[in-house]
Amino acid sequence: MPRQPTMADIARQAGVSRVTVSYALNGRPGVSEQMRERILGIARDLGFNPNTSARALHGTAARPLGMTLRRPASDAHTVEVFRRELISGIQTELAARDLGLALQYVGDAAEEVAVYRRWHAERRVGGVLVCDLEADDPRIGPLAALGLPAVVVGGPVPGNALTGIWSDDATAVEAVVRHLAGLGHRGITRVSGPAGMLHTAVRDAAFRTACRAAGVGASIACADYTVRTGGLATRRVLSSPHRPTAIAYDNDVMAVAGLAVAREMGLRVPADLSIVAFDDSPLCRAVRPALTVLGRDIVAYGAHAAQLLFETIEGRPPAAVLDHTAVLLVRGSSGPAPQPA
Repeated sequence: MPRQPTMADIARQAGVSRVTVSYALNGRPGVSEQMRERILGIARDLGFNPNTSARALHGTAARPLGMTLRRPASDAHTVEVFRRELISGIQTELAARDLGLALQYVGDAAEEVAVYRRWHAERRVGGVLVCDLEADDPRIGPLAALGLPAVVVGGPVPGNALTGIWSDDATAVEAVVRHLAGLGHRGITRVSGPAGMLHTAVRDAAFRTACRAAGVGASIACADYTVRTGGLATRRVLSSPHRPTAIAYDNDVMAVAGLAVAREMGLRVPADLSIVAFDDSPLCRAVRPALTVLGRDIVAYGAHAAQLLFETIEGRPPAAVLDHTAVLLVRGSSGPAPQPA
């Protein structure tokens, strides 16, 4: 059986990189129309088939992509909308290429690195998507040293050691503070994600800065994206002597848990307490009042991350890629601050 032509063959004949060929074949910007037509003509002449070509590319694109979740497998049902929709977007891109996703639950960074080393040694995956970037992340150095193609979801990665795709969380958080301050709120609490995450630090800093600029009192309660910790943090905040009139949550499930706790404590939303969530979901729209949220197309974000990983496999150098910023969607859970009795 004759060897199937690959993108490398097209790139060689056209005198361009494999990344340029990929962009041209997939109709992506960054390639002139003249070059695109030339590449498409070469592909037709060679009898190029995208699926068989992908399988031949370095022997890696035929393998599934790898991804880890840092939580017990028994907690799979509690995965927040961000992770669910991110995986959905990744799967959409993989399905178009007739490939799969290898998903592994891990307990900590050391176990995660061990999984990457095993996958690389056994040639189990063509590349990996890395989530929850930490400050001084212990995974970046080993991954770069392995040479296993990787894209970090939630960069930018310091020093561009690996490609990172990220969203401007600071601008999104500032929009929430402006919205609540404009409604007259003078005390806002942020229920954040895990303290070690880089995006948590970015959001915390943006929250404090925006509150200071608006003359609003700010406090932060640390949680871990789960219903349990979101509810506990809410009860603790609302039981304090200086109870805020608004709470901004770092994800959907914590905000829904917070809404339930506020009701248990006899508070009306939004008359007594305004609530805002990061990342929209059916949960946010199903509760009453529906939650004001920072919304973004997470499925498209996941697909974009997978595309970047395929480009990395094809030889694209590391880069920081800024995706769309979340936008504020105002619903019934945020309203004017209550007036003092």
